[in-house]
Amino acid sequence: MTKNPLKEKLKDKKIILGSGSPRRKMFLEELGLDFEVRPKSVEEVYPEELQGQEISEYLAKLKASPFMEELEPNQIVITSDTVVWHNKTSLAKAADKAEAFEMLRTLSGDWHEVITSVCFTTKDSQKTVSGITKVKLKDFSDDEINYYIETCQPFDKAGAYGIQEWIGMIGITEIQGSYTNVVGLPTDLVYKALMEL
Repeated sequence: MTKNPLKEKLKDKKIILGSGSPRRKMFLEELGLDFEVRPKSVEEVYPEELQGQEISEYLAKLKASPFMEELEPNQIVITSDTVVWHNKTSLAKAADKAEAFEMLRTLSGDWHEVITSVCFTTKDSQKTVSGITKVKLKDFSDDEINYYIETCQPFDKAGAYGIQEWIGMIGITEIQGSYTNVVGLPTDLVYKALMEL
């Protein structure tokens, strides 16, 4: 039986996913990896001067920092952060319905970038990769935005939307780049980075 090349490459390693995201967990499972889910909370604050990809890279590394002292030689921690970047502004997770509505109204009828940075941390090294996907949304009506917010409660997602949810099905008119990156993990880059570690 042909073996999974990535699983073979990592057979002597222990993978730790430092994220509670069900979507990131699903992607690692679909890549065929054995791993432990062990999220650690950090205050996601970054220097104001950072832009776009700099923000997601900074936060992905920040999320790895609580693991630094306890890592064993055969362990790899994977941490990640997604930023929705529009008009030189980072749209983080919405605190409530009003904020989610404002974000979606801002994104409506326009292009934005979804940037996901993934940090791979071992006892003696750290590497970060980033995927950037351009997404064009249709012009949403207020009713469409309100319906989506009420039915899907997208408060755990950057930019207050999930491409895999109702709003993605009805609203994405164009996409340039990796789809999985928008969901939360650029799986092609993760595979490549792990094969090279």
